[in-house]
Amino acid sequence: MINTSSFRQTILLAIITLNLISTWLHYIDNALFLSRYPGPQWFTSVGVISTVIVMTPVGLLGYWFYAKGMFWLAHFLLALYSITSISSPVHYLFPMVTPMSLKMHSLIWLDGIMGLLLIGFLLWSSLVLKEWRSTLPAN
Repeated sequence: MINTSSFRQTILLAIITLNLISTWLHYIDNALFLSRYPGPQWFTSVGVISTVIVMTPVGLLGYWFYAKGMFWLAHFLLALYSITSISSPVHYLFPMVTPMSLKMHSLIWLDGIMGLLLIGFLLWSSLVLKEWRSTLPAN
């Protein structure tokens, strides 16, 4: 018999791991090649790296709260963390100074898709499963 709670935690851990990888890859590339990415003038390499450093623990803490059955707080933190990924395609709202490489486009879209995957999990957890109504025993 599969422990469904443990199975959902494993799925979420896999999604967060993919998000962390895609976000770190995109943000490091963005910081290193900032002048080639379209974006606001006030973006700096330090700001880009600082954002990913601050937001990573938010995502990890969200997973921890989810595993502890504290779904309201977990969903809030994970939704907040997903902004780091789903905001990546915002680059396309700014004029391109130089054409972006295939690598840059791929990192932007990979990050955006991983953010949507996390949001999809959160919607499934909160609207379909309604996990926020239940409490899991503390691990």
